[in-house]
Amino acid sequence: MLARESIDALLNPRSFALIGASDKSTFSTLLHANLVAAGLGEQTFLVNPRRREVHGRATHPSCVAIGRPIDLVHVMVPAAAAADALRDAAEAGAKAAIVLSSGWSEIGPEGRRRQEELVELADELGIAMLGPNVLGMVNVAEGIPAMALSDPPTEAGPVALISQSGASCGAMKEFAAMAGVGLSHVLTVGNEAMVTVGHLVDVLVDSDDVRAVAIFMESVKEPQVFTAAARRAAAAGKAVVVLKAGRSELAARAAASHTGALVGDDRVIDAMFADAGVIRVDTIEEMLVTAGIAAYTGPLARPGLGVVSISGGACDIVADLADAIGAELPELSAASTATLAEKMPDFGHAHNPLDITGAAIIDPTLWTTSVRAVGNDPSVGAVLVVNSLPWREDGLPFYGQKYVDAIGAGSAAAQVPVLYVTQTSQPIGPQTREVLRTGGVQHVVPGLRLAVDGVARIADWSRRRLHARPQPSPAEIPTVAAEPLSEAAARELLVAAGVPVVPSWHVRSAQEAEKAAVEAGMPVAMKIVSADIGHKSDIGGVRLGVESSAAAATYDAIVTDCAAARPEARLDGVLVSPMRNPATELLVGVTRDDDWGLLLAVGLGGVLVEVLDDVSLAPLPVDEAVVGRMLERLRGSALLDGVRGRPAADRQVLATAITGICRLAEALDTHHGRAFDGLEVNPLRVDGAVVEALDALVTWRSEAPQ
Repeated sequence: MLARESIDALLNPRSFALIGASDKSTFSTLLHANLVAAGLGEQTFLVNPRRREVHGRATHPSCVAIGRPIDLVHVMVPAAAAADALRDAAEAGAKAAIVLSSGWSEIGPEGRRRQEELVELADELGIAMLGPNVLGMVNVAEGIPAMALSDPPTEAGPVALISQSGASCGAMKEFAAMAGVGLSHVLTVGNEAMVTVGHLVDVLVDSDDVRAVAIFMESVKEPQVFTAAARRAAAAGKAVVVLKAGRSELAARAAASHTGALVGDDRVIDAMFADAGVIRVDTIEEMLVTAGIAAYTGPLARPGLGVVSISGGACDIVADLADAIGAELPELSAASTATLAEKMPDFGHAHNPLDITGAAIIDPTLWTTSVRAVGNDPSVGAVLVVNSLPWREDGLPFYGQKYVDAIGAGSAAAQVPVLYVTQTSQPIGPQTREVLRTGGVQHVVPGLRLAVDGVARIADWSRRRLHARPQPSPAEIPTVAAEPLSEAAARELLVAAGVPVVPSWHVRSAQEAEKAAVEAGMPVAMKIVSADIGHKSDIGGVRLGVESSAAAATYDAIVTDCAAARPEARLDGVLVSPMRNPATELLVGVTRDDDWGLLLAVGLGGVLVEVLDDVSLAPLPVDEAVVGRMLERLRGSALLDGVRGRPAADRQVLATAITGICRLAEALDTHHGRAFDGLEVNPLRVDGAVVEALDALVTWRSEAPQ
């Protein structure tokens, strides 16, 4: 367990030791220069037992020899010498270490073993270790550039940047500067052997200097730590915006169920991020700009987006961008329209997006009136004001300063956040920032797409972050062994959990099959009963539309075919069920992810679900409200509302049935832990208010993962 004080020592050190300082090392040279430039030279000590002088300064043979306590050490010695460096640092009182050297888990098994040993040592010594394989960290707000990075930011802003990649970090901080996104911290985490992204977020969320966190990651280390920290951040109104690489690696899990084939790593990440209140983006630009917007706006009270522009073309582009992602551009209220109509020229139209026309060139107060009116409309949660800004650093006065001033005045009178937006992505340099500061404009976004996408994501996050997490509620079921179950046995568990199932008869002879078919009074479906056969239809184990007169012969045919195809399988008769008319079919499956735990997958299509690939995921536990939102996210959700004469699904009844399936999965997990692998109902038939499970499968793991 990492002590919070140790991570605080990592982020807020006051004295530094560079272990392995060398004139030949670019890391050492950059790091030392940054600390000296920040006025921390007297608190920075160079450790090198083989050199008496490095970077023009005297060295020390060890940290202990420095003769005073050290808060943070930078380990720049080869991997084989890192352990001794940590011991020396701990003896000198260090509570935190940044390991810049490489040669650890990234090189293979031997490096992984060495890294694990280093973590064990750091834990034993009470040292919070960042890395290895990192550049370091910058606490911009406190003026601590403890990083081997050229030109670290010095003007503090509200966004903390965390990057798993040191090489990409430089590009990220450069773009942040260009886009006008101020950074409070720049942190590289490398291999995350000890201190992970989640640990850092958990500390940063409590900092008054941080109002949003932007993260680039390649994998999620210690998922439970990360999600807990992300939820804390969302509850505090501080957005966590993540660019996670690896969308193309849809590593579907090999499993006996359709669910296993559908649940890929990236879908799981999407579901877990959504549940944790994380905003996921696709590019560095989106990550930083969205975090910058979120730091400025905080959670939005309403999702509606208001737009004010002097360009009708920009209004059209924004409308198209909003439509493409489902962002809301609400109609303005009658009161807002009336206010605007008093000021607008005769050839203007008071609607959203609002084109205030070239009349604003003659009368800049039109900007002020329009921004104030749209920003005070009861359906609007944020306003985008589209106008030009200078991009050259030429020292000349900006011809449009009066328009910026007017926009700033309107923003000050608006009740919701107002963002100044340029039509294209352009640098927001010192001269531009001064233009905005003079006009009283608090935030700028370079480019229409970045602005629309960013605000839309924040509006969605603002809604999601308020959803309370359901509490586990396992069903009361009979105890079963952790071994394969037949469909008949799985049906009994569903019934015990209160899940509606299609009526059936479990028969063990041809004569019983015929009797059951007669009792059904209609054509029946007949399926082999075997704990050893998962996909029954593949081997002739399912026959549909069987008349009572053919039931006995069909029973014999099913048993014969299955025995021939799977001679090792244990056969336990046949399940006879009445046929149902065509209706909407769903797959409802719960599967276990080694990192994230139990996940619910709901997909349209029943047996065709893999073909349609229309699936929504969420972690357990869930309740009816969560399930309802999952159903709404399906691309084919409209099918549940009834098409071509079919009745609309009773979504409440459906959500209750799906929740019951999840409660059964929770019960199996409670009884058997990680030996339980998954539960699948496929299909779950939905015909108006009639919801029935037609088939069920329970899967187990032969060995519980360590």
